[in-house]
Amino acid sequence: MPAPFKSRRDPPSPGPRPAGPGPDGAPPAAHAAAGARPVEAALHIVATPIGAARDITLRTLDLLAGGDVLAAEDTRSLRRLMDIHGIPLGGRPLVAYHDHNGPAVRPRLLAALAAGRSVVYASEAGTPLVADPGYQLVRAAIGAGHPVRAAPGPSAVLAALTVAGLPTDRFLFAGFLPPQAAARRRAIAELAAVPATLVLFEAPGRTAETLAALRDGLGADRPAALCRELTKQFEEVIRDPLGTLAARAAATPPRGEVVIVIDRAPPAAASPAAVDAALRAALDAAGPAAAAARVAAAFGLPRRAVYARALALRAGADDGDPADDGGS
Repeated sequence: MPAPFKSRRDPPSPGPRPAGPGPDGAPPAAHAAAGARPVEAALHIVATPIGAARDITLRTLDLLAGGDVLAAEDTRSLRRLMDIHGIPLGGRPLVAYHDHNGPAVRPRLLAALAAGRSVVYASEAGTPLVADPGYQLVRAAIGAGHPVRAAPGPSAVLAALTVAGLPTDRFLFAGFLPPQAAARRRAIAELAAVPATLVLFEAPGRTAETLAALRDGLGADRPAALCRELTKQFEEVIRDPLGTLAARAAATPPRGEVVIVIDRAPPAAASPAAVDAALRAALDAAGPAAAAARVAAAFGLPRRAVYARALALRAGADDGDPADDGGS
């Protein structure tokens, strides 16, 4: 995920460390930040800004101020975010939790939940579990019968979809492609026919190589967008076919965190057999007009030609090919 904002560090407000913490080291909710709203005893997954610190939500601020135990992929980033917004830690535990230490740290967080405390977890930037740690923690909390709550907010995936100018009615987030060339080619081949806009993350040092592989695997003419440094000072969105983006990245490698958005594949040419099979299935549930409309939309064919073929199939005729008809 993109690295978060940078800002000056405001000194945290002093807060007394309560006496008699539980076995997990967590003080009770009464010792959260002064004036903080009570937080439900649950695992709270919170989204944090991907660039601009002001993109944080009011609910996330409440959870960070009132949670009994705070956990973060990067504790320094979370402390910096809390300092910017004037939220003192106040003696509460701030626990590092990430992919490398998850098996060792999860029991402590689960113990806090079992003791009736609230646990607030944030990844370094963006929404946890979306190409970020947190999945195993959520699964473990659910398995132990603890409530899990989401505080939605910033997401590089949704930010990129918003500005890319490509269809958003259906999309697939594919995370990071494999760094090895052969594995990356196989992954791209699996994505080639997906009938949805594709969203991928990539590190700046691998962006040129990845775009070249996407060009070779999906076609140089496939519309795409390269979104760089979203919500930050040097945000840039380049909208071009994959071939153009690959050439540009090879000449001038992009800097900063990158999200690649790719349009879905164009409809495949319809064979007469495929159209007939779809029409027969549609005719089992609808009349010729409705069946023809459905199949014509699915294959991008002229409705009039498909309707004529539907009538022919219903009458038992087998000749004719709507894919060869230029009608509309």
